[in-house]
Amino acid sequence: MFRRTATSAERHSFLHVIKLVSPFVMVVVLQAAIAGFSLEVMSSVRAYVAGEALWSRSQKNAVYFLNRYLHSGEASLFAQYRASLAVPIGDEFARWALERDPVDVETARIGFLQGGNHPDDVPGLIRLFRYFNRVSFLQEAISEWAATDPMLLELSVFGELIRSELENGPIADDRLQFLASRLSELNSQFTVHAKRFSTVLGEGSRAIKLTLTCINLLTAATLILLLIWHTRRLVLQRQAFEHALHAEKERLAWQASHDGLTGLFNRRAFEARLQSELDDAAAGAFGLILLDLDQFKSVNDNCGHLAGDRLLCEVSRLLQQDRHAHDLVARLGGDEFCLILPRCPPYEAVDIAERLRRSLEMFNFAWGDRCFSVTASIGVACITDRNTTLEDAMRRADAACYRAKEKGRNSVQVEGGRPDVVVVAARLREPARA
Repeated sequence: MFRRTATSAERHSFLHVIKLVSPFVMVVVLQAAIAGFSLEVMSSVRAYVAGEALWSRSQKNAVYFLNRYLHSGEASLFAQYRASLAVPIGDEFARWALERDPVDVETARIGFLQGGNHPDDVPGLIRLFRYFNRVSFLQEAISEWAATDPMLLELSVFGELIRSELENGPIADDRLQFLASRLSELNSQFTVHAKRFSTVLGEGSRAIKLTLTCINLLTAATLILLLIWHTRRLVLQRQAFEHALHAEKERLAWQASHDGLTGLFNRRAFEARLQSELDDAAAGAFGLILLDLDQFKSVNDNCGHLAGDRLLCEVSRLLQQDRHAHDLVARLGGDEFCLILPRCPPYEAVDIAERLRRSLEMFNFAWGDRCFSVTASIGVACITDRNTTLEDAMRRADAACYRAKEKGRNSVQVEGGRPDVVVVAARLREPARA
């Protein structure tokens, strides 16, 4: 049973930890995903820029080698022309494969490889074209790229035309001049589109970099705010727990030192305070009053314990009236109460006891249709000797209270070390009935 409980507690603790850290994990994963996506997009754009450089240089080389072949007729120059022309043609085939429906990924891969692109860059080139070709800057770059298709076709046809004419013999000067001029025009047109393609990709690359940087900063700020919020929540929870713990400690401390029914100090707190007063040699004399209700059993027997509890509560409020802040009123148990009066000379302690007796004598307790007179037997002990023990002080006060009961109740008996030093008696009152 204990092992099952421990396992359940461990599982609950683990789930609680997961619940606490899950928001941070999600934001970190999101941050990592955005960072990875950013790197992938930027790498693909960089691959297109590098590919454009290869494409532009290769078409220029193709024009250059074809122009030299036109003037010299060397077969090696024609082979170099064809090798250079294969690069932009491979990129063109790759674009056509990606524009098909469905997309021909394998043909596109072969085309990009023919275009001289690095094999590791090819997947990024394909993904960027497939999923972002609707983005404005990429759409514009693709338009510039597609605009060179007729020129590539013309350059390819031009090469075959020049080759066939050279095979039939030397080309006339005016024909040679025309072909060379046309090659120069094609080269100029290629250059315009290549520059525009490169410019658009550069602008798009900077825009993507700015956008992705903002997104990364936003997710980072979100993580920071989440951390602040979560930390604040934990701090507030800790403060609430500390307040609750402090309140519980105060409640337990109050329960340990107070009577649950009347709210007065209990016997434990009373004895601790009494011992403290006895140990304080510089505090001077103090009074100890022990009070026992005379009619409590009658109320309990006739009206029940609820009535008895109500009577005890009302008597406790009466005993606390007009008390000094340093006085202590306690319920020792049952209908027995005790007061500690620090820095109180004997005559004043006796006077307070008599006032309490009169207050109780004038107090009538009503329960339902019945009314009871309440009196008390009160014993007073005046402690002047600091060598007195707690047991001796209590014995003296209890002896005075017992003597008050023996002498007719509803009276005050003072014990000062000698019997019958002061006796204050009053006429007994019979319980009144409503």
